[in-house]
Amino acid sequence: MTREEKQQFTLRITQANPTEMVVILYEMALMFLQEAVQTFEEEDITAYKEAVRKVRSCINELIQSLHLEFEPAPKLLKLYLFCIRRLAYAEVRKTPEVLQEIVLVLSKLKEAYAQIAPFNPTPAVMSNTQTVYSGLTYGKGADLAEDVSGQSLNRGMLI
Repeated sequence: MTREEKQQFTLRITQANPTEMVVILYEMALMFLQEAVQTFEEEDITAYKEAVRKVRSCINELIQSLHLEFEPAPKLLKLYLFCIRRLAYAEVRKTPEVLQEIVLVLSKLKEAYAQIAPFNPTPAVMSNTQTVYSGLTYGKGADLAEDVSGQSLNRGMLI
């Protein structure tokens, strides 16, 4: 994941409601799956294992977000556990072809959550964050820059 992609995910996370957070986790997992396939093709086994570990972390976070008392959470849990098992198999046997099964499952779930995310009226998970307006200022060489408005000493979580 490039620095710009990390910054983009960070910005989206600060403004996301719970459903949008799930979509972001799916996107991150899919990106790490692509990274795993690419690093395997480049024969960088250490980076391959690291990418697989990051996918596993995303799926574990998705598992933690489930409320098992409500449907379809138990079914989603089974899908996530299937993905974890296939990740373990792909990591041990070094067979990135198995990762395509996980891509198929997670991409379908991401599409479903992306369709329902706009209907979730819940406010952003993070509060007291800075508001960022993109496109208001341009840096040297006409590169797009961000304007951070409403700066205060009170950023992030309040204790």
